[in-house]
Amino acid sequence: MAPQKLKKPPQSPPLFTHTPQGLMESTQRLLDRNQALQDRVVKDVSLSNADFKNVLLPFAQDTNEMSLESHIVGFYQAVSTDPALRDASTEAEKKMDDFFIESSMRDDIFQLVDAAFKKQKDDQSLDAESRRLLEKEHKDYIKMGLGIPQGPDRDRFKAIKKRLSDLSITFQKNLNEEQGGLWLAPEELEGVPQDVIEGLKKGENENAGKLWLTFKYPDYLPLQKYCKNAETRHKVFIANENKCNQNVELFKEALILRDEAARLLGYPNHATFRVEDKMAKTPKTVDDFLGDLRVRLAPAGLKEIEALKKLKQDETGSADNYFLWDYRFYDTLMLERYYQLDQNRIAEYFPLSTSIEGMLNIFEQLFGLVFVRVEGKDRADLSETGRGEDIVWHPDVHLFSVWDDEEQGSEFVGYLYLDLHPRDGKYGHAANFNIQPGFINANGTRRYPATALVCNFSKATPKKPSLLKHDEVVTLFHELGHGIHDLVSKTTYSRFHGTSVVRDFVEAPSQMLENWCWTPSQLRSLSKHWSYLTPEYREAWKASAAEGEQQPPEQMPDDLIQSVVRTQHVNDAIFNLRQLHFGIFDMTVHEPSSHAAITKLDASATFNRLRKDISKMDGPEVLGANDDWGHGEATFGHLIGGYDAGYYGYLSSQVYSADMFYSVFKKDPMNGKEGRRYRHTVLEKGGSQDEMQTLEEFLGRKPSPEAFYKELGIA
Repeated sequence: MAPQKLKKPPQSPPLFTHTPQGLMESTQRLLDRNQALQDRVVKDVSLSNADFKNVLLPFAQDTNEMSLESHIVGFYQAVSTDPALRDASTEAEKKMDDFFIESSMRDDIFQLVDAAFKKQKDDQSLDAESRRLLEKEHKDYIKMGLGIPQGPDRDRFKAIKKRLSDLSITFQKNLNEEQGGLWLAPEELEGVPQDVIEGLKKGENENAGKLWLTFKYPDYLPLQKYCKNAETRHKVFIANENKCNQNVELFKEALILRDEAARLLGYPNHATFRVEDKMAKTPKTVDDFLGDLRVRLAPAGLKEIEALKKLKQDETGSADNYFLWDYRFYDTLMLERYYQLDQNRIAEYFPLSTSIEGMLNIFEQLFGLVFVRVEGKDRADLSETGRGEDIVWHPDVHLFSVWDDEEQGSEFVGYLYLDLHPRDGKYGHAANFNIQPGFINANGTRRYPATALVCNFSKATPKKPSLLKHDEVVTLFHELGHGIHDLVSKTTYSRFHGTSVVRDFVEAPSQMLENWCWTPSQLRSLSKHWSYLTPEYREAWKASAAEGEQQPPEQMPDDLIQSVVRTQHVNDAIFNLRQLHFGIFDMTVHEPSSHAAITKLDASATFNRLRKDISKMDGPEVLGANDDWGHGEATFGHLIGGYDAGYYGYLSSQVYSADMFYSVFKKDPMNGKEGRRYRHTVLEKGGSQDEMQTLEEFLGRKPSPEAFYKELGIA
């Protein structure tokens, strides 16, 4: 716990007090200010005297200031309980996107940026981060069509960019607002954990006696993992694959428009346009990597499926097929039967509250941080309005002020928010959202960041706390890794802050930290049996225990820890083939042979065919269904939300994360000296320098894929 003197941060947390009307007014004010700045720079600066200081710097500083409000404007659509505020957030984001598309296509400003770039691109009197900003901003204008001559083609390019923005926002809104599910009879749910069943809404009238199972993670995943009724798993799987079919046409339109825009810029396809600025540089590099991994993994995947089919045969007497809706069920059964992995018993040792405390403690030891929970009167004291409820967007949200420990200088670092449970209209997966980036103010002082984890774990009940399965522990640790990256970053410009790195590196820091969830000492330190949390929970445990059963040990026993650790790579090939399916689908739809080819492409059929070819699992097509039986691309938010021609980054960044972990942390994961070196060498840099340079500085050499391949057993 931080010393008392650290408890009053030098910067108040942001306020979440917007009304729908106020949100739109704030947005317009920000855009008016930026418009005035653009006009002023064009009026005051000539091509002959244009330089970084009078052209790029004013815009960078305005972007810094604007980001303090603009990120929150867009954030409401992911977390607000007020539909009107979510709608206003969506509308405001569209308004901002349209404005910045117009702004980034102003030829008069581009001419000034171009003049400054030609004059100072190699100017060593500019610091390295400023030179990088100059280079990136100049490239952005080119990529926004300023290299296209004035005329119909440039006008068309602008129209495409605006439509793509609308498509992205509407696509994600449809996902956030999704309210689908199925009414199921209790007998259809045989095997599903009782605490999940107790949390389902009970039917009335024509649905009396039935239970409403949603497609949200806390309902859907336990059903797929534990439901013994294959027909129920099948029915729910198909319904889930078709839950947002209004996005099918939006996805297809985005593919066609992206391809057209890339060709207007002179690229052969959208993938070439997107990959150019990533670590991979060319689609061929990506395709070769994914193709090589596919060849290496395929034999192991088939072997794993054969073992799972044998298990299915033993259970059902028939195993001609291994279906997509068999995947999670028999994987879970295999872990329980052959590896003695009792997921529900393990979950008893991971109450959400103590798991978070344990994770934050690891980050404290590793990175020299201190997390101070802000609640009750402390919230009111921190709030600029004096009202504690104004500095969170929902009563369930946890808030921490984050500090350097004494050895690191006891300075303030930023704010961390945790929004952990599902609710209507909320973002449906697990993600880290930057609320306010850090940067250097115009007067030279530091602006501190605020970052939020938005997740969907089950809520506690009077009889039992929220308990995490081990894979949920890994997910939480992964997202917290993004949050730490966001908090400890120290860049001059908000553009490069934290996780604002290239897409094929952004996952590496969080993926590396996942290894701590497979380390025996860390599993023990994270664990605490839920019956020790409160006297009430102890009594609830007693009431549910068998007669004469002893209270379990407070921390996870060694046999249970080992049952977790030895399953780390069980069915790894199947999991990574699934990731390969996503990555290869992404590259396939963004590398058409011609524009005519993308207009004719059936994205749903392509998604399903590739899934069968790559994952080696059967879908409904073997039962006579057409190839468009499901529309997985309609829920593939990554490909509309910034990972287009970039999903491969989840796999390629594992190369970097494995290399960093095995080279530096494997022998001693809690080595604080190396943890602090990693913090300052990798996380602190954000995107302020070339990511390969960051990696090489940390490793002391070029990265190697050997640790990754060795970990998968395919070296």
